[in-house]
Amino acid sequence: MGSQQSRNEQIANGASDLVRARDQLLSEATRGSGNSRHPRLDAEGLRAALVDLFELWLTTKGSEVGITPDSGLAVVAVGGLGRREMLPYSDLDLVLLYDDVDPKRVAEVADQLWYPLWDAHIKLDHSVRTVPQALRVAADDLTAALGMLEARHIVGDEGLSTLLVTGVRRDWRAGIRSRFDGLIQQAEARWRRSGEIAHRAEPDLKNGRGGLRDIQLLDALAIAQLTDAMPGLGPDVPGGGLKQAHRRLLDVRTELHRVAGRARDQLRAQDADEIGAALRIGDRFDLARTLSDAARTVSYSAEVGLRTAGNSLPRRGLARLRRMPVRRPLDEGVVEHAGEVVLARDARPQRDPGLILRVAAASAQTGLPMSATTLNRLSEDAPELREPWPKDALNDLLVLLGSGRNAIDAIEALDRTGLWGRLFPEWGVVRDLPPRDAIHTWTVDRHLVEAVVQASALSTRVARPDLLLLGALLHDLGKGRPEDHSVVGAELATQIGKRLGLWPSDVRTLAAIVRHHLLLPDTATRRDLDNPDTVLLVVKALDGDAQLLELLHALAEADSLATGPGVWSDWKASLIAELVRRCKLSMAGDELPEPDPIPEELIAKAEGGGVHVELRPGEGRYQHVVTIVAPDTPGLLSEAAGVLAVHSLRVLSASLNGAGKSAIDTFVVAPRFGDPPDPGLLRQELIRAINGDLNLADVLARKEREAGGAQRSPYAQARPRVKWTETGEPGRVLLELRAEDRIGLLSRLAGALAGVGANVCWAKVVTMGAAVVDAFCLDLGSTDTPERRAEIEAAILATVPPQQPKKSPESDEEIESGRVF
Repeated sequence: MGSQQSRNEQIANGASDLVRARDQLLSEATRGSGNSRHPRLDAEGLRAALVDLFELWLTTKGSEVGITPDSGLAVVAVGGLGRREMLPYSDLDLVLLYDDVDPKRVAEVADQLWYPLWDAHIKLDHSVRTVPQALRVAADDLTAALGMLEARHIVGDEGLSTLLVTGVRRDWRAGIRSRFDGLIQQAEARWRRSGEIAHRAEPDLKNGRGGLRDIQLLDALAIAQLTDAMPGLGPDVPGGGLKQAHRRLLDVRTELHRVAGRARDQLRAQDADEIGAALRIGDRFDLARTLSDAARTVSYSAEVGLRTAGNSLPRRGLARLRRMPVRRPLDEGVVEHAGEVVLARDARPQRDPGLILRVAAASAQTGLPMSATTLNRLSEDAPELREPWPKDALNDLLVLLGSGRNAIDAIEALDRTGLWGRLFPEWGVVRDLPPRDAIHTWTVDRHLVEAVVQASALSTRVARPDLLLLGALLHDLGKGRPEDHSVVGAELATQIGKRLGLWPSDVRTLAAIVRHHLLLPDTATRRDLDNPDTVLLVVKALDGDAQLLELLHALAEADSLATGPGVWSDWKASLIAELVRRCKLSMAGDELPEPDPIPEELIAKAEGGGVHVELRPGEGRYQHVVTIVAPDTPGLLSEAAGVLAVHSLRVLSASLNGAGKSAIDTFVVAPRFGDPPDPGLLRQELIRAINGDLNLADVLARKEREAGGAQRSPYAQARPRVKWTETGEPGRVLLELRAEDRIGLLSRLAGALAGVGANVCWAKVVTMGAAVVDAFCLDLGSTDTPERRAEIEAAILATVPPQQPKKSPESDEEIESGRVF
């Protein structure tokens, strides 16, 4: 009895020695020379030393209590020790396995192993099982199964440990199909509870989205042979990729344990400066930036891993007999396959620098994710866009930015794989940059993308939605530097605008948007609006530019909404609206659109009569100019635009005019994929439509159903708006439609106008990414009454995608007056 008591005391002392040795490691790791706080033993070295220390204690004590290679007993580590990621105060997760051993003997060994650890106040999660029992637990409990996938032999009968490890992994692979949904549900529930690490002031490094649990999730999917545990993210991935992100999270959590003096997963704000200094990262803002980068890399990798795993799941029953998924064309060189946006088989990324943006635009428009393989291929092969960008690339960027919330995931995927930084090298300064003020919810780069999302919902309130979206994307790009971010940002906007290929006047406007993006909110909330000098100050700053004022008004709202809850209020909105109203009264109005001049050769062709269709190359690689000359009939514009849409030609701009009894319509178009049809075929189809032999409405409806099949919302991002302007000519008015584009929109608009008997004298149509600004000069004659305009407006609005129902201002006048918000 005395001998047994002495033995127990020795074991207990051994556990005390373990604690003292751990504390000594922490002391040596923390203590530096002189006044320096830089540790001699870095976080990674400390984890390795702790793994060695605990393994040494377990193997020594295991041998002392009889856990030997031929004992029928084995100790297996799971959790941090199993992963070789032992943190200073991590739980010790152990399984004692046994086979054909007397239960009393097993209980005695377990007590001799567990009690010293408990007495030394080491947190212990333990179990005692046979291999079949452990396998049954793993089969019934998803959390237990995930833990046992990390199991590693420590001491004793290695054959038992091997049976457990191989058995758990074999059963995991065999049963993954039935457990996959539960795995996703468990991860999503954890994300809801703990939030995103990248955007939390005090993030949960273990359970938050983008945390260490997500890396373990990737490992589990890799063990199931459904995905790669360390997916390649491309050669230019920011932050060094998933491996570096994993180490960063572990380092911060290791230092968090050391600072707190106990196990802790949530990084507290008061500890951030000390942890940042100890890891030689910097202050709390530098630490927040490092964590944001790491967490977003992990989060994106987990998203890709789950998607790849879902597509790789083994099929059973009738599912095995289904044919391979159809590759549906989305754009030139871009198709949908198995629920992802991928490259077409004949795509040549090495020769097509604009392919990156076409893929991203297709992803944002359809709501489908970009394949990780596609992004890796683009990252490795696609050349950089030369300055200035071709118009096709700029248009695809605008489509991406105008896609609402779908743009967030698309831009995030580009950014995590290094492609966004290739398009915008200036982005690196604001990437993962934490806000300096608590009112901001997001990092600066995410705030810019959120502002773009908000701006896309306001795009119909301005005549230049393209400049609004670009201004939203760039307005805070000057942050992260010691100078005034608005001044620096204006310089960057000028640089970027030239690279994008904007007109010089548009470059100046874009720079002015960034330079003055705070002008309206600052002036409206800090100055007396009844003082004439206040209005004069704004008008002078904007050089009397009414269009710039309109853009800044919309951006002020988008910026505030993207900042955080409560930043945009009725009070703030009404003050800015009143300031804008007063400024407009002192500014010159916008210039009215005018018809384009008609080349003499087209006038001559019109005088000759007949139907003529010409097609020639346009300015961009994929742009073409289609000119149609035909006898002017009420439905001709609808039929001409419909024929173009039926042949998958997107109308980027159009000038619609006439001479004598003929219409002369010029369209700048881009094929959705492939080459444009032969002009002879277009002419033949147009004649069929004119003669009533081609039902364009049915064909367009079918094409729209097919094209919108993926996940595209039936609603527009922004509410469509109709604006009426007097021309000064009796009976003639300008009707301007601002709306989101859709297949065959121009054909539908023209058909609606013809249907209500509105005579179109001329028209100018412009598509800016996903938005259209179409101006029609209508000759209403003596029928120009409010009732007549209301009839025409209703017909026009019936052709465009409706906005998702929600509370919103009812008119431009109400927006400008601040009466409705």
